[in-house]
Amino acid sequence: MSSPAAASAHASHAHADQNKFWAYVQIAMLLAVITGVEIVAIGLPFSKALLVTALVVLSIVKFLFVIFYFMHLRWDKVFCTILFFIGLVLAGGTMAGLLMVFAIEPSKPLTAVNVEPEAVTKQ
Repeated sequence: MSSPAAASAHASHAHADQNKFWAYVQIAMLLAVITGVEIVAIGLPFSKALLVTALVVLSIVKFLFVIFYFMHLRWDKVFCTILFFIGLVLAGGTMAGLLMVFAIEPSKPLTAVNVEPEAVTKQ
């Protein structure tokens, strides 16, 4: 037969699992509400700068909830969290660099509109 201490430990573990489950449900509901706010905010008559700022902040909040709770980064070692954010910064820097490179005029592809007529006839 099981001892009362083992039964108590089992009940405590089950209670902890139940609390963790409801924490995940609450976080998922919060993420759904934030997504709803983002969708509604797009249709509201705000200035473009305010709207983009609000959407970026809300997206960052959602991102942090997902990585810390659903990816379990909150309970992971600090070293793993640092590695994750180093990769994130490198990816963000790469993306920003590529956006700057491809946004400049010489990197835009040639089309019939911006090719001079003399260059077309000489070929």
